[in-house]
Amino acid sequence: MKGSRTVRSKAKNVLPGFGLSMGFTITYLSLVVLIPLAGVFIKSTGLSWNEFWAIILNPRVLASYRVSFVTAFCAALVNLVFGLLVAWVLVRYRFPGKKIIDSLVDLPFALPTAVAGIALTAIYAPNGWVGKLLEPIGLKVAYTPLGITIALIFIGIPFVVRTVQPVLQDFEKDTEEAAVMLGAYRLRTFWKVVLPELMPALLTGFALAFARGIGEYGSVVFISGNMPLKTEIAPLLIMTKLEQFDYAGATAIATVMLVVSFLLLLLINFFQWRINRRTIAD
Repeated sequence: MKGSRTVRSKAKNVLPGFGLSMGFTITYLSLVVLIPLAGVFIKSTGLSWNEFWAIILNPRVLASYRVSFVTAFCAALVNLVFGLLVAWVLVRYRFPGKKIIDSLVDLPFALPTAVAGIALTAIYAPNGWVGKLLEPIGLKVAYTPLGITIALIFIGIPFVVRTVQPVLQDFEKDTEEAAVMLGAYRLRTFWKVVLPELMPALLTGFALAFARGIGEYGSVVFISGNMPLKTEIAPLLIMTKLEQFDYAGATAIATVMLVVSFLLLLLINFFQWRINRRTIAD
């Protein structure tokens, strides 16, 4: 009996110092995340309700919200598809240069965002390598929402690939082989067997890429052209107000972005929880 109690107590305390480590974690997150975010809300309380609504409902501000959220969402959708494809190729196939391609996936993490923005602008500008080929057919990329989307695709694809890749590596191929032996075609096997297992990881990668795209500044500010009501993003508008010492207006815009981003991520996490629950039930 005494020995079993000792085993149980050790099983409960696998990680020693839980109280100390939890306190350190909460303190660290408060200093790095919670307090700065609370400062945004506190600073915006200096405005009256009429002033707050006048700022966030300004046509220029609404247009910047639309550009930021729509382009980030479209880029995350593209990364959801092609990030899965890249992860699938890196996990399931062997080919020359595989390690090089695998390392290139992390390039947007290591590359300064401003450098990425300048490079993309030089490539897709009307006189750039790709831009001059698209110009004759009437397709303009730089200084348009399309260019912003391409920049967000570039900086967001590693989130999807690195989230899906470990799940694919741990996926048991016996399940696929059993489905094939039962007469399922490859597409049906992928759709009914593989994709449900990957869906939580895909949603996580989508959420991370989407969140990164909403707040991206460095890689977008050059290729967007910064035209008010057309290609001006919300982070740039916040920076503009800060340069004008309009701190209350900047925090008001940031508060709306923070609330909308949190609600969208909460919705994505809810769908992820439902999928995980359904998978466990099946």
